Amino acid sequence: MKYPIGIQTFSEIINKGYLYFDKTALVHKLANDSKYYFLSRPRRFGKSLLVTTLEAYFQGRKELFEGLAISELEQEWKQYPVLHIDLNAADYRSEEALISIIDGHLRQFERTFGKDPDEHTVSERFKGVIQRAYEQTGRQVVILVDEYDKPLLQAIGNEELQDNYRKILKGFYGVAKTMDACLRLAFFTGVTKFSKVSVFSDLNNLEDISLSEQYAEICGITEQEIRDNIDAQVGELATANGLTKEECYGRLKEQYDGYHFHPNSSGMYNPFSLLSALKRKEFGDQWFQSGTPTFLVEVLKRNNYDLEQLTREEATADLLGSLDAIDTNPTPLLYQSGYLTIKGFDPEFGTYRLGFPNQEVERGFSRYLFRYYTPASQGQDSFVKDFVLAARAGQTDKFMKRLESLFAGQDYQIAGDAELYFHNAVALIFKMVGFYTETERHTSDGRMDMVVQTADYIYLFEFKLDKSVEEALAQIEEREYALPFAHDPRKLYKIGVNFSSETRRIENWKVVER
Repeated sequence: MKYPIGIQTFSEIINKGYLYFDKTALVHKLANDSKYYFLSRPRRFGKSLLVTTLEAYFQGRKELFEGLAISELEQEWKQYPVLHIDLNAADYRSEEALISIIDGHLRQFERTFGKDPDEHTVSERFKGVIQRAYEQTGRQVVILVDEYDKPLLQAIGNEELQDNYRKILKGFYGVAKTMDACLRLAFFTGVTKFSKVSVFSDLNNLEDISLSEQYAEICGITEQEIRDNIDAQVGELATANGLTKEECYGRLKEQYDGYHFHPNSSGMYNPFSLLSALKRKEFGDQWFQSGTPTFLVEVLKRNNYDLEQLTREEATADLLGSLDAIDTNPTPLLYQSGYLTIKGFDPEFGTYRLGFPNQEVERGFSRYLFRYYTPASQGQDSFVKDFVLAARAGQTDKFMKRLESLFAGQDYQIAGDAELYFHNAVALIFKMVGFYTETERHTSDGRMDMVVQTADYIYLFEFKLDKSVEEALAQIEEREYALPFAHDPRKLYKIGVNFSSETRRIENWKVVER
């Protein structure tokens, strides 16, 4: 089996015999149901492959689609002029870099359809290319823009540069609406949706299909598609890891499934993660090894985000579909980037319940954030090993000393609210090492800061800032945080911890056994 890992060109996948999951029935529907589309999906989810599939279809390359669903649906196979703009593979450090990339695409189109010397701006040139392509071929033009938002994402945190990018892209993309009579289709993809008040304000006739039930499976892979197409390969993965085939399916589901782009849709596997696991015949955090954007962490820290919200976020469809409020709410960015996904829907209030899609994302994101919320930039692996072994064994003094030394070891900056910062850091440490960790757990008389459960032990934590451990322990007792575990046979420890905002360290701590 040839797995198309990193290969995003439909014609290459077909011509060279790589595995292809047939999405062409949905491609045909998309191409013939409407005219202006926007689709948001996380990175490594097959957006570029979808774009090149549309490109081949509109180029009339019938031979590439033999045996696929679309071969029974399409009868005419007309050839249209296609303007494919890919903004993914570039480093947009300046306004000049963006102009250069757009200029490169326009020069390529102008070599085919000609150039008017009176056209100077990128918008004027784009409009001229569309007009000439339409006139010269006698066919309407197809515009495909892949990763439209890459420049904007790279400029997060640089308000002036991002504003300049918005102005450039707003005018450039807005050409599509002014040339409506010349267009057969305009299709935009990206990770995020900078919506109506910014980039797409001049192109306000886009149909956003990101949360559409009928297009929920257009990118990604369903479990049924796996069973129908690569069941034997799952069996090989199972054998390599000492599992039965059904056990292997369960492991794959826990690790890589769980993306939902509509409350009623099937769970979707991340293609990159799934195919990488099958090719390597091992389970790993493939998605995170392919890169995680640092801008996301900066947004979380700048917004003083409580990381426990990652498991209980709620949002409306309007919020999920926009990044224009990113400075006050990072939830849309977390969802659109693939770190959160839809877990349920409340029809009464029109809100989506969000959470981590799978273990790969939860574990990988926790490990990634660990470097940014603690001073443990070095020796992370040794810290984790020692910490896990001590917590598993109920050696409270040992793992608390490890925790104490972690914050004492290096100079670092506290981001935002100091108490929340320390709380986030400790919760990340326990979550990262694989224990069941719950922060801000509700009880009948308040909320305990954190409970950590292992196979043999329960740890109740109360954190204070510039106060005393006695006060922390007294709160555990007075509010009866241990009561829900009264009949649990595991040994329970109550742990009071006090952080110092001045020294940025754990000032003292105390453990009391139930």
